[in-house]
Amino acid sequence: MARFGRLVTAMVTPFDDSLQVDLERTEQLIDHLLATGTTALVVSGTTGESPTLSQQEKLTLLRHVVRYTNGRCPVIAGTGSNQTAGSIELTQEAEKAGADAIMLVSPYYNRPSQEGLYQHFKAVAESTSLPVMLYNVPGRTGVNMTAETTLRLAELPNVVCVKEASGNLSQMAKIIEHAPEGFELYSGDDALTLPVLAVGGVGVVSVASHVVGRQMTQMIDAFIAGDHGQAAALHRRLLPVFEGLFAYPSPGPVKAALHKLGVPVGGVRLPLVELNEQERSFVWSLLDEK
Repeated sequence: MARFGRLVTAMVTPFDDSLQVDLERTEQLIDHLLATGTTALVVSGTTGESPTLSQQEKLTLLRHVVRYTNGRCPVIAGTGSNQTAGSIELTQEAEKAGADAIMLVSPYYNRPSQEGLYQHFKAVAESTSLPVMLYNVPGRTGVNMTAETTLRLAELPNVVCVKEASGNLSQMAKIIEHAPEGFELYSGDDALTLPVLAVGGVGVVSVASHVVGRQMTQMIDAFIAGDHGQAAALHRRLLPVFEGLFAYPSPGPVKAALHKLGVPVGGVRLPLVELNEQERSFVWSLLDEK
């Protein structure tokens, strides 16, 4: 089914030269992404440097993206945090702003129990009528949401999918096998897009789609069409990009890669820092002949 399409982009937040949110550059980025295969946009997720954005900046950006896309693709608002009440407040504001769905990352740093995760997500989901995408990324949050907890949450009526970035294909397969009808799993790792499709996932919430969206669409389409050899060949060809964009703290590399492609999105906010010349040269080299 792929409710949000198969190639969802976790969009970077474009900044101007003073590192303020740049809405004109945001429009240029959206046009680039939609022209290269993106089927839905996540706004103010981790790749969008959400920890460094104020709530007002998140809402201003979201409203602008909703207006500018004008129904051309679903807009998913990143409203998760490690404060349940704050997530509820931002979620309700995102719904008023016209978001089509919300994405909720597992609370980070707190390291809640599985029951704590369940109660957190349940409270936020019940505060909105919007569809909810869960986001499990233990490498960033410090806690893995188990398949059992995800499946328990999948029983809530508006919890419709999960972005799984645990790297654990066995866990993902268990979720897919036992999920209620209509609940979907997206890969949260570009490098696992094809393996996740192979075990029954529907697509990917991607960073690499900023720069190799057309090629990723070809890979996904080849797999869906049953041309698994072609899909595997494309996967192998793209793997250096998938891995290289995370060689340094994200989204520094993908912002540098976009600059190389002539899509200006500015720098990154502290505590992230710009890539140095050697790092930038490495990232740019990934795009050669891609």
